[in-house]
Amino acid sequence: MTTRALLDTELNEINQSILAMGSMVDVAIGNAVEALMNSNVILAEAVIAGDADINRLRFQIEEKCYIVLATQQPMARDLRTVIAAIHFAIELERIGDHAAGIARIVTRMTGMALPLSLPPEVVDDEDGVPEDAAAEGDGAPEVVVDEEGVPETAEQAPKRLKLSRLPKMSKRARDMLNRAITAYMDRDAEKATAIVKRDQKINRHYRKFFAEAMETMHTQNVAELPTYLLWIAHNLERIGDRTTNLAERVVFMVTGQYTEVLEDYE
Repeated sequence: MTTRALLDTELNEINQSILAMGSMVDVAIGNAVEALMNSNVILAEAVIAGDADINRLRFQIEEKCYIVLATQQPMARDLRTVIAAIHFAIELERIGDHAAGIARIVTRMTGMALPLSLPPEVVDDEDGVPEDAAAEGDGAPEVVVDEEGVPETAEQAPKRLKLSRLPKMSKRARDMLNRAITAYMDRDAEKATAIVKRDQKINRHYRKFFAEAMETMHTQNVAELPTYLLWIAHNLERIGDRTTNLAERVVFMVTGQYTEVLEDYE
């Protein structure tokens, strides 16, 4: 086998490991949020236990990359590919930590009743992902119901903590993650840059959820449950941020330029 063929084989092995790790992390995020919504402690504990496998794969990828650097001495784009793979492994492992963090919070919420709210009016955004029409400034004002069942407008009523924001944030974060992995495998800088716009939507959901949680603490004089839910929302927001880091690494790998792609949308 020629030197070039050997390097291509080793790079392909690294890429397949990145693909496998991305799949593991994606499943962990989905299971962690499902455990929250269904109060499933057993599923949450499975996510926590599975984090060790994600950590192990991260170190295996790093070790393989260091071996390639030492023995093959790749140049130019091949070198950037190996460096990007190392950073991908690190960021994916940390995203897995966020998923496990959500699962740990779920285990601490045993016995707590999750807040109930009316289903929001939903529309499809440009990505086909359901959004709150009122939350995004579209449609009629949000309608909530007081203790006697009398409708009130959002302007008259205090903000209600919308638990539905968390699975929406999770869905967006997982979509971003899968797009980042695809951009990495396809060596596509344009796909990577487009991911950043989706992170802005996660950030908007997080800011609104934060405001709702603060209002709940103030008006209902409760702190523990809203605090736990805020921690979960923060983990999801950080997953979006780390996926943006993955997108930046793809841009670097393809173009050789390391830029803060987030700045284009601030």
